[in-house]
Amino acid sequence: MEIPEATAHRIRLVVLDVDGVLTDGGIYVGATRDGEAVELKRFDVQDGIGVRMLKSAGIHVAVISGRVSAATDLRAAELGIVDVYQDAEARKVPALESLVAAMGLGWREVALLGDDLADLPVLRRVGLAATVANGALEVRRVATWQSSREGGRGAVREFAEALLRARKQWDGLVDEYCRERAG
Repeated sequence: MEIPEATAHRIRLVVLDVDGVLTDGGIYVGATRDGEAVELKRFDVQDGIGVRMLKSAGIHVAVISGRVSAATDLRAAELGIVDVYQDAEARKVPALESLVAAMGLGWREVALLGDDLADLPVLRRVGLAATVANGALEVRRVATWQSSREGGRGAVREFAEALLRARKQWDGLVDEYCRERAG
């Protein structure tokens, strides 16, 4: 699915949901022998490269979740994402209203890649509403772009590539990425 060039050029902020988008939606919960709670999530490495490409193109990337998790903080820090919003009540609109205002943007300049009902209020506002292949039916109905990959399985990378190809930046960013690793 292609993103219209005019829409792609307008996007200044990409917001990524976590569970079901950056992860496959699975949450591993356990405890150490000392009783300390442990939560693990699976993140896709290719998605991390997609985030890097978006940032290299000058697009600001933020993460938002309706679940509070240390694993989310760790992955966001690893990817250099400083705007991380986690709300156990999944109140995503107020958090993003603050970020959009602080950045001096309008909602038309924002893209959200989401997957479930908690993402609907934001998806209905943004300039580019996107979802993963296994997004909820209600989300797929609102989305103007849908990945062929499931959440946590390269969908973020696919979205980043589609957005950057529409902006005619992908090939140059890939060349730059390879030059940086060649020597």
